Amino acid sequence: MSLETTIFTFKISVPFEEWAKGFDSPDIDALHKANAVTPLYRGVSKDDPQSVVVVHQAEEGVAKAMFEGAREPIEAGGHIWDSTVITSYLSE
Repeated sequence: MSLETTIFTFKISVPFEEWAKGFDSPDIDALHKANAVTPLYRGVSKDDPQSVVVVHQAEEGVAKAMFEGAREPIEAGGHIWDSTVITSYLSE
């Protein structure tokens, strides 16, 4: 398997600070660790406070599978599911 960097861009329905608090929570940290996914970066657009980017790194396919399997807690944090665009890059 190759190391994959996955970029998720999406809209949020809550202020970024509130969304980030959920993303940084012990529950989401445990989800990342259980799936061997490393969050590298999370940020908000300087031009649109509802646009967010998250960059994860894991074995190929793992971050996307984790995301798809965790819809309920992801949406509960203010993530607008249908706005998500996923782009993946391989290290090889």
